[in-house]
Formats: sequence, structure tokens, C-alpha cells
Amino acid sequence: MCPGVRVAAVARGVARRPGVAGPRGGAAGPGWAGSGRLALGWVDAFLEVWSAGGVEHVALDGDRTAIGRAASNDVPLPHDSLSSRVHAVLERYASGWSIRDVGSTNGTRVNGETIDGERALREGDEITVGGTRVVFRAYGRDGEAATVAATDRPPRVTQRERDVLIALCRPVVGPSPFAQPATLAEIAAALFVSEATVKFHLSNLYDKFGIGEPSSTRRARLAEAALVRGAVQRTELRETDPAS
Repeated sequence: MCPGVRVAAVARGVARRPGVAGPRGGAAGPGWAGSGRLALGWVDAFLEVWSAGGVEHVALDGDRTAIGRAASNDVPLPHDSLSSRVHAVLERYASGWSIRDVGSTNGTRVNGETIDGERALREGDEITVGGTRVVFRAYGRDGEAATVAATDRPPRVTQRERDVLIALCRPVVGPSPFAQPATLAEIAAALFVSEATVKFHLSNLYDKFGIGEPSSTRRARLAEAALVRGAVQRTELRETDPAS
């Protein structure tokens, strides 16, 4: 297996990112794994499973990974009423990973497109299972990461760019488990500026965070990078939320 990301694996290989609260509301320390039992290892691919509580890293250390509402899945989504009991399956092949829907009620989407049959996955692909956002992360054969690591330091940003990041990320820490980053219009309204101004600052931020290739998931990838790399803190978003 190629060198990859070091994760804490427990039970079905789930590990929470340091700093994300544990199930009883306690702060998570490095390598927190819920049960207190963990094993550290290197994997060449993993999933980021996003929810209102933060992001969970799920190591893809087998040849098959099932996702769904039932607790028996490798990636259980018990609180997602839009997911089916067994919703989708990821399979490992010699050339990489693929995903297929297994007859779910609401379908499975990759980068916003409902899949019909099996779909090969690429680094950074955004998967929607029911109402849950899942990001596929993979490392190349040379062992170089093609993804954001929690140890990466955030780039320097101006105060206005920081304001844009905070407005972008605030909905992600809201009460909805299916929250998405703010839209251009929402950011503009929150900062009392034009959408063109927001677009200008977002363009600079995409460059600074190394997020290329315009796509429908670009804002989500920027919000993710800002949170994972510590450019914006979840506690800070809650504290500065005028509704709180």
C-alpha cells in the first residue's frame, strides 16, 4: 500500500479529526477514537464524512466499503433519514476505487450527478449519500498527498478574505446535518457587499488554498480546506454568529 494519511482506526476504521468533539461532547484529543482503543497506520485512501458534528475520517483499508443507515455498514449513517439501510458500496480495483448505488430510494450522486451503475472515483470527488456529504480522498503512487492535510498551515489572507471565509463556513456548523457552505448571494448579504466583490475575494482564496478547476463543489472544497487547515475555527464561527 502506498504511503498515505495517518489515521486512528477503531471499530470499522472510523477516526475523528483532532479537535472535533467526541460523542459525549468532550473535546477530542490527538488520535481520539471514541472507545479509547486505536491503532495508527497508513492508508492510501479514505473518506471524509461530513455532519453537523464535524468531519470523520474513515480509512478505506479493505476491498469493499458499504455506506448506509443500518449500523452493520462500514460507514453507518443512523441519523440520515434520506439514506437507505444499505445505500452504496465502494469497491477497490487494481486501478483504484469505484462506487455504485445498490438500489437506494434517493440515489447516489457524485459531484452533483446521479450515478447509474458503477462510477470510478477520483481524488476530491464529492459523494452525496442520502443527505450526507462524503469526500473521497486518495494518494498517488508516488506517495504524494493530493488532498488537504490537517497539518497543513493555512495561507495568509487579508481581513476581508477572512470575513468571506467566515461567512462561507458559518452554515457548515449550523444545526442541519446536511448543511452546505454559503452561496455567493448569502455571503454578499452577510457582508453588505456586491456579489462581484465576493467573487473577486473567492477567486483570490481559491488561488491561495490551491483549489483549481472551477466546479460546482469549489466553494465546499474551500470551506473544507479552511476548516481542516485551521484558517477558520468552528468555535469562532459559533461565537461570531449574530443569531447565537
